Amino acid sequence: MKIDVNDIRTPCYVVDETVLEENLKILDSVQKRAGCKILLALKGFAMFSMFPLIRRYLSGVSASSLYEARLGYEEFSKEVHLCAPAYAESDFKELLCYCSHFVFNSFSQWKRYGPLIGEYNKTIWCGIRVNPEHSEVSVSIYNPCAPFSRLGVTRDQFAEQDLKGITGLHFHTLCEQNVDALERTLQVFIEKFGLFLGSMRWINFGGGHHITRKDYDVDRLCDLINYFRSRYDVEVYLEPGEAIALNAGILVASVLDIVHNKMDIAILDTSAAAHMPDVLEMPYRPEVANAGKPGEHPHTYRLAGLTCLAGDVIGDYSFPEPLQIGSKLVFKDMAHYTMVKNNTFNGVRLPDIAIWDRNGNLRVVRSFNYEDYRNRLS
Repeated sequence: MKIDVNDIRTPCYVVDETVLEENLKILDSVQKRAGCKILLALKGFAMFSMFPLIRRYLSGVSASSLYEARLGYEEFSKEVHLCAPAYAESDFKELLCYCSHFVFNSFSQWKRYGPLIGEYNKTIWCGIRVNPEHSEVSVSIYNPCAPFSRLGVTRDQFAEQDLKGITGLHFHTLCEQNVDALERTLQVFIEKFGLFLGSMRWINFGGGHHITRKDYDVDRLCDLINYFRSRYDVEVYLEPGEAIALNAGILVASVLDIVHNKMDIAILDTSAAAHMPDVLEMPYRPEVANAGKPGEHPHTYRLAGLTCLAGDVIGDYSFPEPLQIGSKLVFKDMAHYTMVKNNTFNGVRLPDIAIWDRNGNLRVVRSFNYEDYRNRLS
């Protein structure tokens, strides 16, 4: 991504339209070669100004709440799959208007709401989320199959006598992983739930598939899906969140001040806590353009946010030249799980959202102000 950041008001998320489309073309090639359907997981990337481009390639969206479902229905206008740990009765009738597929996290929820779906005047496909109890994720906060997980029905709790009206199964075990992890998951899934596949019309392989990563084995994925589809005669869905916008966005920030406390600390106009929460939650160290590890270049700084949280620290980086007040920094791979998770802690202004189009033009599509902060409160 070669974007001129000099005239960008900071902080600002910038999504590169060209890179995003390159990702979409890879995903669409999987759809065509494997005969599957790929959904945009709104929990990872919900920038609806890019939906006209995304829906040219993908089959629909996956949602986890009433508002995500409505956004997908109104702005994407294709299939809307809903999967959440539980549904509130106050939301359910409205959800029926938006969704093509409902996935229930328990048989108790299915028993409660199944009759309402049966009475509704459109076809809605219903599924059960299952938990294969097979862990592929090492970070526990992102492991849906961790011990005592609330996500999905385990085999010993699977009520096969209550499957009337259920046409699909959904599982999710991955996070930023290659196809080998999916292969292992499928083996366990078939061992535990293969008995029920003959009565199913569709299976959702969930998210966490890093399909657009350079080292991802796309050929192996297509072979795996084709084998599964031919063996069980079902439609296969995948709903990657990260793969869609992987490496397609940056966060541009500016240095507000430089202080010293046993090391140089650059205070930025962005925040790990408010603008890139996964840095603290995952945790991880985001890559910064033209910077290296501490000591790799002559000038090392701790990059820190502008909130009052003591731990609002992004990480330690070194630079070939000294940073100055006003220096602009570019944080890479900041399209997914940033805009959808950011917050206004301390009343910090949310970053602008901009598109870098195919012609090399920057277009700011959303700016935030005091009213956006105030209207979240009472």
